[in-house]
Amino acid sequence: MTFLIFIAVLAISIFVVLYRNNSNSNNVYKFINTKINVVYDKYAPYSFKVIRAKVKELGQEYTPRQYAIQIIVFAVGASVVTYLYFYNILTSLVYAVIAVSAIPYLTYLRCKRLYSEFIFEQIQVYTTNTIMEFATTQSFVKALEGVYQSEVLEDPVKSDVKMMIDMAYENGTIDQSLDYMNSKYDYHIVRNMHQLFLQITNEGSRDAGESLENMSQDIDMLVESVYRDRIDRAGFHKKFLQFGIILYLMVMLVQFMLGIETYNEMLNDLWVRVLLHGIIILNTYFLLSGEKYYNEDVGAE
Repeated sequence: MTFLIFIAVLAISIFVVLYRNNSNSNNVYKFINTKINVVYDKYAPYSFKVIRAKVKELGQEYTPRQYAIQIIVFAVGASVVTYLYFYNILTSLVYAVIAVSAIPYLTYLRCKRLYSEFIFEQIQVYTTNTIMEFATTQSFVKALEGVYQSEVLEDPVKSDVKMMIDMAYENGTIDQSLDYMNSKYDYHIVRNMHQLFLQITNEGSRDAGESLENMSQDIDMLVESVYRDRIDRAGFHKKFLQFGIILYLMVMLVQFMLGIETYNEMLNDLWVRVLLHGIIILNTYFLLSGEKYYNEDVGAE
């Protein structure tokens, strides 16, 4: 109990010190956000900056308050759990710092997932509307122009569609345009649709309407399966985190079976402490691997 009170007082003290040292700010969250952004702008790779900028544009970036709460939860959670393992305040504080240092990696994974979901939705809009426009214009380039001018797309897909149009007029064919888009967005629905349009443009097709209708149905089925997969992933993710936390707390069962006094005597053995550190590291790796799986390949086929 004394340790928990110490951690709570420490967290409150950090906020007080930050606020007193930055009295000109409206609140401490703005100060935290400013400091984080300075480090982020200095060390984050360019690709991640683009992704995070789009996440902010979509309004799905965490607020400074949410980041502050996340830091406190990670620090307090890691401190409490590791204190139950070692009953050593210094060790718990070290693990608290390590836990907080994992937040940027988790933010990176989350931003990649949100960006991937956004891109897939844009690809869905691009393919569906291009097919609809082609049914009216019977020209792939004109279909692209109709999609571009309808303002249904957002960057970066919108800019890439404009690039396709410019390349088609410059080269006199759609081959280079299709290769460009295929390389940027490696989705089966994109490649299959482009291959169909290339065949229709170069060879002609009497049943193009039926083929386009089948393609549109395939896209609808894919989108449905992707959204179902997102729901399944979210449910799995929740249960996975619960299971991971339970694994951390298994040490309490061991202490209950052995007794606190016997457990504390065992902590004097170096190999026991090494084993406990190993258990924490393995559990953490297990959780981070699960987070990586949950946040990657969203919308992929």
